[in-house]
Amino acid sequence: MGDLSDKGLNSRTSAGTAIRLGRDPNPQSGMCSICIRDCKVMCTISKAAFRGHEVIYPEPQAFGASTASGNKDYGIDWSHFQLMASLQGAEGIAADSDKALFTKVDTSTVAGGVLLKVPIVIPGLGSTAVAKRNWEGLSMGASLIGAMQVVGENVCGMDGKSKFTGTGRKTKVTSSPDMKFRIDSFRKFWDGKHGTIVVQTNVEDQRLGVDEYVISKLDVTDIERKWGQGAKAIGGEVRLTTLERAKLLHKRGYVVLPDPTDPKVAEAFKDGVFQSFERHSRVGMPEHPGMMEDFDWLRDRGAKRLFLKTGAYRPEAVAFTLKVASDAKVDMMTFDGAGGGTGMSPIPHMCDLSTPTIYLFAQVLKGCEILKKKGRHVPDLAIAGGMIAESQMVKAFAMSNLGEGPIVKAIGMARSPLTAAMKSDYFVQLAKEGGLPKSFVKEYGDDPEKFFIATTELKQKLGERYDSYPKPAIGVYTYFHKLQVGMQQLMAGMRKWKVDLLDRDGLASLSPLAEEVTGIPMPHRDVEDILERIL
Repeated sequence: MGDLSDKGLNSRTSAGTAIRLGRDPNPQSGMCSICIRDCKVMCTISKAAFRGHEVIYPEPQAFGASTASGNKDYGIDWSHFQLMASLQGAEGIAADSDKALFTKVDTSTVAGGVLLKVPIVIPGLGSTAVAKRNWEGLSMGASLIGAMQVVGENVCGMDGKSKFTGTGRKTKVTSSPDMKFRIDSFRKFWDGKHGTIVVQTNVEDQRLGVDEYVISKLDVTDIERKWGQGAKAIGGEVRLTTLERAKLLHKRGYVVLPDPTDPKVAEAFKDGVFQSFERHSRVGMPEHPGMMEDFDWLRDRGAKRLFLKTGAYRPEAVAFTLKVASDAKVDMMTFDGAGGGTGMSPIPHMCDLSTPTIYLFAQVLKGCEILKKKGRHVPDLAIAGGMIAESQMVKAFAMSNLGEGPIVKAIGMARSPLTAAMKSDYFVQLAKEGGLPKSFVKEYGDDPEKFFIATTELKQKLGERYDSYPKPAIGVYTYFHKLQVGMQQLMAGMRKWKVDLLDRDGLASLSPLAEEVTGIPMPHRDVEDILERIL
């Protein structure tokens, strides 16, 4: 098992806190073994004494320019599984050394009826500032390489330029420039065949009629209902840095804390007692009959494909989600394991609430196996929750093969492509300012046309359109291309030239816990019998 102690409770990088004595903190509290009055170090307790519940969240001043995650070791992760290499033969291609090249491995999948060149979906990045600031890089990078992009929750409601009709619970959106921008950004470099743009809607979006708006006015055909995420089990949260914006969203029906309409609160904000308001979404309360009607309603309105995104809830919720998705014949489900998000997920949620990814994945697969045995509809799966590398992707596909090919058709990644977009944008800025790290310049030069390795390929691919292709999109495209090539190399080493050929025999558990949770045997099982049989 990994380190499951709470010694990091009182010093978290995400909260901007530390302890004076880092050598031997109390493992239960994380406090220094001796706490003294004249200490100037800001531990979590100290900071909370001044800033209260602000300290629950990642550093407020970094909101919009950061992402965050938990740092707890859950005792099992993707490193507890090993991919098994093969020597002879080839599946999905001729067993010929001149033909079975790793570059011939086909990484494409069909996820929820959508053809993907690379089996990746960027899950619901919605109204958070970091998503908006990096949207062109994310969406254009995803569309050009043939991945799926989801517009997350609350975009229309947060758009200051949105237009509405009606009042109260009858308020409906009729126009949202931000939503249009996000959809148009994806389509600008989209080939119309690989990948798609999906609009995700939560309880707030449903109240505002976002589904009808994007289907009827923006020609969106793919809708995803959201029931939560691995980063937190409550509604979405963002920070608002102006009193005017806080009042606007309060008027639109959002929960805004503290109350911006309270004169005393407004005065405290203007005096600098606090620098941002919190906007919270309500928690959805899905029920089976209502969801059946809801999905039928979406189809009647013109939705072509229906997806469902849920978080890392307890086994009862996993079973309920699978039942609803099966009965409604949903095209794809995304299960998101604990826990990271786009900058305002409560730290205790990311560390200590929700089911870690491997445990969740094992439960989902068991549920899908039960559905298959009963002859019921099993939607395609996307699995998310801290994955950033091609080895993790291949392991997830292989583990999900219950006999007729992998049920997982796509891997959900949000923080890693955001990092690729943010870092690309920042380094291009540094290049303009002459501020790139000397070691980076020595290795790769100071010209973005040279330090982005994919520029030559993209110039040939895009032609005259290359100049309008944003540099952050190049970064996302290049990162995804790395994942694609990495998958090809690993799969060739396993002698599998198509994703749908990956299976559980290509995996081995590296710990008894991993074997117990997933049923994947450790490498020493049956070795003697195999050797005896062959030799």
